Amino acid sequence: MAKARLFRLWLALGSVFMILVIIVYWDNVGTAHFYLHTSLSRPHLPDPHPTPGPEEGKDFTSDVDEFLDKLLSSGLKQNDLSRRKTEQHPLLASPKPALSNMEESVRGYDWSPHNTKQNPDQDRLQAERRRVLRDFCANSSFVFPTKERSFDDIPNYELNHLIVDDRHGIIYCYVPKVACTNWKRVMIVLSESLLDRGVPYREPLDIPREHVHNSSTHLTFNKFWRRYGKFSRHLMKIKLKKYTKFLFVRDPFVRLISAFRSKFELENEEFYRKFAVPMLKMYSNLTSLPTSVSEAFSAGLKVSFSNFIQYLLDPHTERLAPFNEHWRQVYRLCHPCQIDYDFVGKLETLDEDAAQLLRLLKVDQLLHFPPSYRNRTASSWEEDWFARIPLAWRQQLYKLYEADFVLFGYPKPENLLQD
Repeated sequence: MAKARLFRLWLALGSVFMILVIIVYWDNVGTAHFYLHTSLSRPHLPDPHPTPGPEEGKDFTSDVDEFLDKLLSSGLKQNDLSRRKTEQHPLLASPKPALSNMEESVRGYDWSPHNTKQNPDQDRLQAERRRVLRDFCANSSFVFPTKERSFDDIPNYELNHLIVDDRHGIIYCYVPKVACTNWKRVMIVLSESLLDRGVPYREPLDIPREHVHNSSTHLTFNKFWRRYGKFSRHLMKIKLKKYTKFLFVRDPFVRLISAFRSKFELENEEFYRKFAVPMLKMYSNLTSLPTSVSEAFSAGLKVSFSNFIQYLLDPHTERLAPFNEHWRQVYRLCHPCQIDYDFVGKLETLDEDAAQLLRLLKVDQLLHFPPSYRNRTASSWEEDWFARIPLAWRQQLYKLYEADFVLFGYPKPENLLQD
């Protein structure tokens, strides 16, 4: 009798273990790409499941740590071999996509070639950026919201900016208005997560913009719960340990100017209805507004930069909903004090950083970063843009984005914060 019970117990445990093996192996060998290829046509509903607590399943998952670690390492080695076979195709020059004159002006693309030779000081610069980030995260006297929470405390829906490429072992946290469109294109090419007539894209700029920003195109951390259930957070931690993690940042105030220009100076129906209409009613005392953005622009009804700053500083704004990703702080998008990033790039040094990162990832022979995306919104414009913004507002705005300035080594804009 005891032997029969013992046999049934081992059979049950063996079944659970094999299911786990199949799930993890299925993901690392490549069926994740099938999932991504077939999901583009159907929308994903918001994740209804709560993030599992840190203690849930702790005993069982601790027993399989070593197994998952070895399996993930094995999967990366297999992917590395298959990648070498696919790296034989020649690198072609990426074409320039067609843009309207207005979009070209506001988005600020520069398609001229730039020198991207390796600078011997780049490694030291990268080490310094990471040191600054680590030091301020460890500095108990520097406090900002969410700093002290652990990775397990981050809600699942806040992990939607972490894009995973299992083929090359890469995790990219995208920050809107920091060349994220082209970095997403790079991730699509590397992960082969999108097909064109049955063939993965090879050139980043061949990928249509509407596909680039379709969330179904990318495998992100917030989708793990749906696929792995209670093991999702555990698997995230293993990938964070094993994979190369990177993000790109820029001067926080310049990023705000860039977001304003692209979302409110260009005709954007979604942002007009969701953001511009409430701003114009609240801060410009307008009661009757056109239903479409084209009608509003024709009538000269546009959100001013002052309206936008008022909206950001209004405590009522985030009581209704979190900041939109285009102006949400980087520390809230990418959790740099909970995730130890291996590479911190900056838009101000995009050419050099992109080339250095692709070499670090060992994919520089597979693709090039699209020819020098540069938004013409420059730091030298800050004084002009903030000239009509009251000093008190500027000081409040700095406090709102201070963590991004400090963590990523951007100097405090004293010229904007003093009389």
